[in-house]
Amino acid sequence: MANNTKLTRILSIDGGGIRGIIPGQILVALEKKLKEMDNNPEARIADYFDLIAGTSTGGILSCIYLCPSDTDSKKPRFSAKEAVDLYFERGDEIFDISFWQKVKSGAGILDEKYSADELEDALNDYLKDLKLSQLIKPCLITAYDIKRRRGHFFTQHTAKDDKNNFYVRDVARATSAAPTYFEVSRVKSFSNINYPLIDGGVFVNNPAMCAYAEARKVEFDEFRKKPTAKDMVILSLGTGNVDNPYYYKNAKDWGMVEWLKPLIDIMMSGVSETVDYQLMQIYKAVNKPKQYLRISPELGNASPEMDNASLENLNALIETGNENADIFDKKLTEIAKLLIENS
Repeated sequence: MANNTKLTRILSIDGGGIRGIIPGQILVALEKKLKEMDNNPEARIADYFDLIAGTSTGGILSCIYLCPSDTDSKKPRFSAKEAVDLYFERGDEIFDISFWQKVKSGAGILDEKYSADELEDALNDYLKDLKLSQLIKPCLITAYDIKRRRGHFFTQHTAKDDKNNFYVRDVARATSAAPTYFEVSRVKSFSNINYPLIDGGVFVNNPAMCAYAEARKVEFDEFRKKPTAKDMVILSLGTGNVDNPYYYKNAKDWGMVEWLKPLIDIMMSGVSETVDYQLMQIYKAVNKPKQYLRISPELGNASPEMDNASLENLNALIETGNENADIFDKKLTEIAKLLIENS
């Protein structure tokens, strides 16, 4: 590996609302494996990756994993389980709709379905006044700028000046501002530039390829400088396959209203599948297929809805995450070995 004596380790997490519990729980299993294999009881997910990327719920998880400890600004504060706890403890409040909001929004048809107050309160509690520049590792968090009509990528490693620096709570709010679910976010950089942003899932629900492209230009440390594909190991996690079939006899007569939900499903899954295809081909071409792992779980008994925060569904999502951690146990062990060897 020219100029690279260690692999650059990348974690990418898709969007998917409350279904973020699934990749979160897979990472609980990976963190446990890292503790055992590296004989390190204090191991955290962020200790073993050089760049973490996320969209929407994956962006929130990324921000939590990269929060610095209160006692050591270079060490992660939260465990993988503590990240999942956010969904369990606050999910039903975040996705709670009052009678007035239901009437006002027409159940999400006339206005956003949910007030963002509970989401913002939860993000404030976890992330407080933390700045993007203070996250412990490079990151890539996605959102979409509806005014400038382009993707917006929040990156810790370019947040050294006020123009590119933001409160992390605002980053998390922006990446998860899913249209029809929450109001558009309006975030301000420390140079007082305003950005009207929505959920990054509208254009890049699976940010793994963006993470790969971003990593190509980063000099992480003396062992990892502007790595190419063969110099990287990428773990990409989905939030559960939503592959409901749509039949010709029904779809041929659909109009705008009927197409709305199917289009969202198709676009989100289609984008994720395309990214997976691209990265698989790249890693086959460089003869390093084991350095890219995509886990796109089947939902099992869990609901495909992004906002179903009932206790029954939360438990089903935990179960789905655990089942997939078991299914991919051998491959997660292989990834864990690579992560530890390249620490």
